[in-house]
Amino acid sequence: MLPEAYLAQEFDVSRTPVREALKQLQHEGLVEIRPKVGTFVREPTRREVIELFELKESLEGLAASLLARRGDAAELGVLRRNLEDSEEAVRSEDPEAYARLVHEFHWIMVRGADNRKLVEHYERLMNQLAYHRLVIRTVGQPGRILDSIREHRAVLEMIEHKDPFGAESVMRNHVYASAREALLAEPASEQGWRDQYYVRPS
Repeated sequence: MLPEAYLAQEFDVSRTPVREALKQLQHEGLVEIRPKVGTFVREPTRREVIELFELKESLEGLAASLLARRGDAAELGVLRRNLEDSEEAVRSEDPEAYARLVHEFHWIMVRGADNRKLVEHYERLMNQLAYHRLVIRTVGQPGRILDSIREHRAVLEMIEHKDPFGAESVMRNHVYASAREALLAEPASEQGWRDQYYVRPS
């Protein structure tokens, strides 16, 4: 629960700006305001997580395509260093560091697309998805870290080859694979519903 009075005292402001901020967070799907009860951090439903991943797949595919069209952008060097650091995190058996680097990889690519509206929508999406927490859960799946690195490397290769269509396709497949692993990491009793709802046609 997020009490208005406590937040106002904590930030040394009146309750009015706190109330407006909470309304904005509700609009963005991050909190739920229950009249005469209080304000609570909102957890997305299973269906919402799936729908958010579908949007993530589209936005990141577009980002990879746009970055590939830019040619020798400065972000390419940053992505290369990110992959090197990610491989070192795997060798050091540091899943926390790897999860942080995964998050950075995707954000570097999105910002490298050089499209402010894309960044704006992507930031809102990632806030709703609570992505870092999902990555932490996913990297615990056997073999997922190595698959993830290979997928990141394939995306970067397509971008370096200035192949926007290839970059988009590989990126979308990577996000799809990540989504499947994130969903499969949840309790087995819920997997049947997801398998029916989130299976890509062959």
